[in-house]
Amino acid sequence: MLRYHTVPVTAFQQNCSIVWCDQTLAAAVIDPGGDLPELLAEVERRGLRLEQIWLTHAHIDHAGGTGTLAREHGLPIVGPHPGDQFWIDGLAQQSRMFGFPPAEPFVPTRWLADGDHVQIGLSTLAVRHCPGHTPGHVVFHSAEIDRCFVGDVLFAGSIGRTDFPGGDHATLIASITERLWPMGDQTVFIPGHGPESSFGHERRHNPYVGGT
Repeated sequence: MLRYHTVPVTAFQQNCSIVWCDQTLAAAVIDPGGDLPELLAEVERRGLRLEQIWLTHAHIDHAGGTGTLAREHGLPIVGPHPGDQFWIDGLAQQSRMFGFPPAEPFVPTRWLADGDHVQIGLSTLAVRHCPGHTPGHVVFHSAEIDRCFVGDVLFAGSIGRTDFPGGDHATLIASITERLWPMGDQTVFIPGHGPESSFGHERRHNPYVGGT
């Protein structure tokens, strides 16, 4: 069965999730924005074998540590969707703009598209393309445990910003209502920042998408 543990990283308190198959102890890290020693210590503490990096999107607080982690540990980089290529190309500029350590450039080993799947150990997660916050944003859905790792698409009580280059409010709302809600009210989501919530709770109470 899939397990996960979330570690807030960087000054932006970005929720980096370590996910693993409890039968094989194979693990992936979702959105390693920084603080790599802390992430690696958690992997070691749990006796896991880190095998992959998964990216929801390429903003610096989510992807800043990706290049270094991939190079130092020989890990494939899976995601995001090709729509975020320009954000990957601009990581060095993002680092300077937001006061982050210099980000190593990287090329994804595998781009993702809507309907793809990723696998870690014996656990498989579905990929949905959810643009709006960024053009290439994806989410990772585990029907096995009713969890979805949504990056910055949706938050508890809020939604992702759309004022960055490539963002679009109407597109984001469509991603939430057409791609996330069908996963079911019972699905708990792990956002890129802040506490977990469920799609059902947000569908009923979130002021930005409530009632949709």
